[in-house]
Amino acid sequence: MRYQVEHQTHYSYDLPVIQSQQMVHMMPRQTPYQQCVSYTLACEPSPAEQSRRLDFFGNHTDYLTMLVPHQSLEVTSRFQVEVLPRPTISALAQSPAWELVQAMLKSEGTQYLEAAPFIYTTARVKCSEALANYALTCFTPQRPLLEAAMALTQKIHAEFEFDAQATDVSTPLDEVLKGRRGVCQDFAHLMLGALRSLGLPCRYVSGYILTHPPPGQPRLVGADASHAWVSVYCPMYGWVDFDPTNNCLVQQDHITVAWGRDFGDVSPMRGVVLGGGAQQLKVSVTVTPLDYAMA
Repeated sequence: MRYQVEHQTHYSYDLPVIQSQQMVHMMPRQTPYQQCVSYTLACEPSPAEQSRRLDFFGNHTDYLTMLVPHQSLEVTSRFQVEVLPRPTISALAQSPAWELVQAMLKSEGTQYLEAAPFIYTTARVKCSEALANYALTCFTPQRPLLEAAMALTQKIHAEFEFDAQATDVSTPLDEVLKGRRGVCQDFAHLMLGALRSLGLPCRYVSGYILTHPPPGQPRLVGADASHAWVSVYCPMYGWVDFDPTNNCLVQQDHITVAWGRDFGDVSPMRGVVLGGGAQQLKVSVTVTPLDYAMA
């Protein structure tokens, strides 16, 4: 599958901004199952300084500095990406027992350095007994790791309601667990917290997902959104991605941009401004299959 993605972020300020510095994660990663064909990043006003480098996790990161006074800031990324089929793990039950993986990582940690940063608590994903107990309803004794992870994915999907008004980026996990409502970011953080509370490494993945309009309705420009899911480390298979919001293993409808320990590592755009007063944010995302675009 080949997709074209446009992600537009627009800030309006009540007062002039004298200086703005922004960090942007919008360029898709190169992985065995995904290849970036083209990528552009446009900014208005034009940055006085602009650079790109890889962060600690290997994500492409753009740094922008605007030095002219402005009362609006618009950053637009456009890219084409090819997404290849991932191996179908039809036998989740053949993965090792989760207790075995837990023990392996404790006793042979130096062999699994790629998993090490993703096993600890973070500011947004705090491990707890409550989260461990929630996970243990799926992670029963000697259950295969990936089978249990799929069961946890299904459990979160069944027991939590998608509600964009229920939470924000600062809502603690214990409130999400209690309220049973939230968005994809909350469900990903919840699954991360549950798994890490059992000593299992997992990472937060940000990107996009192809949405499907109702039958007979056109695909709407700007109606899509950023998405988030979870990648679980299994020594036998490597990293395996689960989407608790959509109750599925990740496949060709998902486009990976960045991964980290939690949302804070991979926020699409964040920065600091001098001046500006109150601000208003508008985000527009369009994910288009290119065979649709050419039809």
